[in-house]
Amino acid sequence: MTATNGRPAAGSYAEQDAGKGAGRDDTVAAVVRQWRTVHPDLDTGPMEVIGRINRCAALLQQAEDAPLRRAGLSRPEFDLLGALRRTGHELTPSELAKETFSSGAAVTKRLKQLTERGLVERRGDARDRRVAHLRLTEAGRDLVDGILPEQLAYETSVLSVLAPQGQGELAGLLAELLGRLEGRMGALRA
Repeated sequence: MTATNGRPAAGSYAEQDAGKGAGRDDTVAAVVRQWRTVHPDLDTGPMEVIGRINRCAALLQQAEDAPLRRAGLSRPEFDLLGALRRTGHELTPSELAKETFSSGAAVTKRLKQLTERGLVERRGDARDRRVAHLRLTEAGRDLVDGILPEQLAYETSVLSVLAPQGQGELAGLLAELLGRLEGRMGALRA
């Protein structure tokens, strides 16, 4: 169902997929039905995609943070530790902010806590005293390496509700969306 301007006509992706066995009955479908009652002339299709991505992310984050909580870490703290581990070299706070999509202030606060816990160590720059170089301590590396298999096992379990082919298709669609958004988001914020 496409309007003359090349965009989807009013309705929803669920309606367009109805013939494909895509019987959707989740929390986002209920929200979409409510909006259709209030504004039947609006295309709720984007809400169905973005709403589901956001809802899935929230549910996954709540559950997957259990291993982190047991280790006394928050998700953002683990993201910093993970960035230091996976890059395999020292990073500055600004590089860590970029790697983890965090603000500089948030990174500074988290690094202070992780340093106090003995998981990260700082080294001053020989040429510029304002710059710090950060790396994992042995305890930090052991912590990340210990939690990661548990995290991946959890994610495997969650995704097992989809057939391997479905997982591949979803990964491909999300990669396409993410790649395009990463290229456009700066322009959209302007």
